[in-house]
Amino acid sequence: MTEKVLFVDDDPNLLASCERNFRRKFQVETAEGGEAALHKIAEDGPFAVVLSDRQMPRMDGITFLSLVRERAPDTVRIMLTGNADLEGAIKVVNEGNIFRFLTKPCAPEILGKAIEDALTLYRLVTAEKELLNKTLNGSIKLLTDILSMMEPQAFGRGQTMRDLINRLTKKFHADNDWEIPLAIMLAPIGNVTVPPELLLRARAGGLLSRVEEQIVAQLPETAARLLANIPRLEGVARIVRYQHKNFDGTGLPQDAVKGEALPLGSRLLKILADLAHLQTERVNRLQALNEMQTRLGCYDPALLMAVREYYGVAVASREAGAGSIPIAICDLAPGMVLCSNIETNDGILILCAGNHLTEMTLEKIKNFARVSGIKEPLFVESPEAENP
Repeated sequence: MTEKVLFVDDDPNLLASCERNFRRKFQVETAEGGEAALHKIAEDGPFAVVLSDRQMPRMDGITFLSLVRERAPDTVRIMLTGNADLEGAIKVVNEGNIFRFLTKPCAPEILGKAIEDALTLYRLVTAEKELLNKTLNGSIKLLTDILSMMEPQAFGRGQTMRDLINRLTKKFHADNDWEIPLAIMLAPIGNVTVPPELLLRARAGGLLSRVEEQIVAQLPETAARLLANIPRLEGVARIVRYQHKNFDGTGLPQDAVKGEALPLGSRLLKILADLAHLQTERVNRLQALNEMQTRLGCYDPALLMAVREYYGVAVASREAGAGSIPIAICDLAPGMVLCSNIETNDGILILCAGNHLTEMTLEKIKNFARVSGIKEPLFVESPEAENP
């Protein structure tokens, strides 16, 4: 019996009676008044069911249960009152989203049945949420594993950017900040719909036909459509959709969204992706950031400054230092971070520096090692090295 039931009333005698009547059937706790109950929910929650009196001093039951809905939305709420007026009942239901409305005095068997029904609802809600979370996490893991196999270069760059994103979003107190690093990792998912040779030519700045240019330009929209099919990833899809749009509203997609109306994750992703692209052209980081500073209208000025400050004080130590150690293939383990590319003996790129190793990527490395051989030694981030 793990689900807890909380009785809330300003009458200690009534609370004692409820505890005596139901402690053998339910895991019962009590609180005298709404303020004490909110503290107990914060400290000792979660509670599956909360039953509250309507008339209480300092904080009435309507206010209390409305706050419970905000702070513990999964908790099922029941109101008990000695005032059986219809208008009051409607107000309670509308403002507090009440599961049951019972009048006092309430027979123990009726109250017990209401608690059992509330517990059944709580179990259904939490089971559905757990299933959704497991399905979502499994879908995300599958997508990232696929990307690590098919797009090792983009995936490795995404992992490096994700670590930086996690630090930058704390400075800006982003809502749903879990969506931003996830969008960073899944932004290249549209690439799997494009022939590999087309991506190679596009990345190398090769000549593309008009149709090919349109395909490449629509990759963020393609990725957004794929992600939008997964429940709870609507915000992630929106970040991905706007990843190439300029701060002044120019670029794709062609709509009226611009400035701070663009998702924070999209604005960060554009800065970091363009920075990475410039560095592949053998421009050092400082030169790349200076170049980006001249591109008026392209980037969120506050975010660009935050990225400059971050790289100016923190990352230099990693570049100058050594935070890496050599390691043999047989010693690789999930969770390690690559500090060097992994290539076969004949020069085929398997994984890029920056990748966080998973069980699937390790299996890929071992298979390539058996068939083609791997250039050694490999380098991974030292366990003692502190991330900036």
